[in-house]
Amino acid sequence: MRLPLALSLAAASLWHRRRVLLLVTLTLTLSVTLLLGVQYLRTEVRQSFNQSVSGTDLIIGARSGELNLLLYSVFHIGHATNNLRWSTFQDLEQDQRIDWLVPLSLGDSYQGYRVVGTDRRFLEHYQYGDEQALAMDEGQWFSDLFDVVLGSQVARKLEHGIGDEVILSHGGGRTSFVSHDQHPFRVSGVLAPTGTPVDRGVYVSLEGLEAIHVGWEAGVPSPGRTLSADAARERGLTPQTITAALAGVERQILTFRIQRDINQMSAEPLSAILPGVALSQLWQVLGQFEFILLGITTFVVVTSLAGLVTVLLTLQSHRHQEIAVLRANGASPALIAGLYLLECTGLALLAAVLASGLWYLAMAILAPWLLEVWGVAIALRPPTLAEWGLLAAVPVAGLLVGLIPAVRAWRMGSRPGGWGATEDMTS
Repeated sequence: MRLPLALSLAAASLWHRRRVLLLVTLTLTLSVTLLLGVQYLRTEVRQSFNQSVSGTDLIIGARSGELNLLLYSVFHIGHATNNLRWSTFQDLEQDQRIDWLVPLSLGDSYQGYRVVGTDRRFLEHYQYGDEQALAMDEGQWFSDLFDVVLGSQVARKLEHGIGDEVILSHGGGRTSFVSHDQHPFRVSGVLAPTGTPVDRGVYVSLEGLEAIHVGWEAGVPSPGRTLSADAARERGLTPQTITAALAGVERQILTFRIQRDINQMSAEPLSAILPGVALSQLWQVLGQFEFILLGITTFVVVTSLAGLVTVLLTLQSHRHQEIAVLRANGASPALIAGLYLLECTGLALLAAVLASGLWYLAMAILAPWLLEVWGVAIALRPPTLAEWGLLAAVPVAGLLVGLIPAVRAWRMGSRPGGWGATEDMTS
């Protein structure tokens, strides 16, 4: 009888003060939504980050640090310390232990987006996420020397379609004063969105990238030495160097042996890295910021709970008549204190339920927009154990902070004359 009575009284009390408590509940709901959102995005972004490249066993490039090689080959950030000789790449192709190789040649840009020279093997072997293959959203992979395939974000941001003309800029910076305007490229296709750095790439053939640099010295074209488009198509163009290569190994047990052999290669100083290991190291550096953000959000929730306690303590001074009536009808100080605990916990529980519904509704609406505009893939999924823990912690925190007004109410109800004692009410 006690618990149903206490729940009924607490519900009636909250409803009676709904206008005052509505803003407090709204504030707490928004705070919990922010907390859940940060945790959700933290998990999703980390997973998306770690799955920027999958199915690739080794990334091979000139001798450098693991993170630098990973950043410029996968994330298109920074520059290579040196290049990989094409003859060395061909030697690696002859290695029977390596199942496939994808050449990557970086250097130029297009309106701030990195140009990647490669071939059809990139489309066939590059994978992301849970070993998902690349796909064409429209058009086809480049076939002509001066065809270009755009990542989904590039095509959307710059509003390009099939057949549009693209003029590449020399150098990898966002601003370039020298352009390859003598050799315009034609958009032959657009890749489907992936939520990875692939969406921000501009893909051309190795031969096309080589053709636009024939006759260039010290970053500028030499008059009379450049090739026309027709002459370039007739001339067999083979790159002298490339930036990096992605490798797949069919027998996984040989991966570490191949890595060691490449790192110790005497013909050319090379580095071969495991992308999974390098991604973990990179996230250890970046992951410190997510914990700071999570801590700040937790502080916001704690502040909202403190505001709830402040409101309940303020209302407490206006509830003398109500509590006196309850005491006159036999309510014990413990029951009065329990009402405050139930009210505070109930409001926190309501805020947690509303916040979870609000967040998933927002994600259902915003997920396609985040992928299209920002290239961030957010999957709608059930809460993880950590997210359930955060939601459960909200009513528990409400119960704990509710002890403050509850203890105060119990003390006032226990001493003679507190809250208007029974004998006072009946005299």
